[in-house]
Amino acid sequence: MELHVFLSFRGEDVRKTFVDHLYLALQQKCIITFKDDEKLEKGQFISLELESSIEESRIALIIFSKNYANSTWCLDELTKIMECKNVKGQIVVPVFYDVDPSTVRRQKTIFGEALSKHEGRFQEDKMQKWRAALEEAANISGWDLPNTANG
Repeated sequence: MELHVFLSFRGEDVRKTFVDHLYLALQQKCIITFKDDEKLEKGQFISLELESSIEESRIALIIFSKNYANSTWCLDELTKIMECKNVKGQIVVPVFYDVDPSTVRRQKTIFGEALSKHEGRFQEDKMQKWRAALEEAANISGWDLPNTANG
C-alpha cells in the first residue's frame, strides 16, 4: 500500500486538535495518511517502520508547533523527510501552527532554547543535521496558521 501523506507533528501540541481534524479530512478524501499514534519514549530513535513510512510517502506535512524541536524524535523525522525531499523528490509542506516561520528558520526563542537543551547530549554532526533540516524546511513555502479554538 502506497502512502500518500506522512504527518510529522509533536503529539502533545496538536494531536487532539489540529492533527485529528486534518487526518479526518484527508481520510474523507480517501488520501492514505500515516499518523503515528504511539506514545513515544523520550530519547528513542525513530523506528525502521516509521522511517520506511516516511520513505514511502509522496508528501510530508510537517506541523511545526511550539514544542516540535523539544522532541528528538520529531527532529529525526524531519531530517529523514528532508533527505527524502532532496534524494527522492518527496513533496514537503510545512505548516506553522501558532509558530512564526522565522522562529523555526533562525532557531530563535523556543526553537533555539529547545536545541540548546539537546546540545551536549548529542554529537555535533547530529545537531548540525537538525539545524540544517529546520532551516531548509522553514524556507519552503507552506501554511502559517494561528492557534484557533478547537484546532
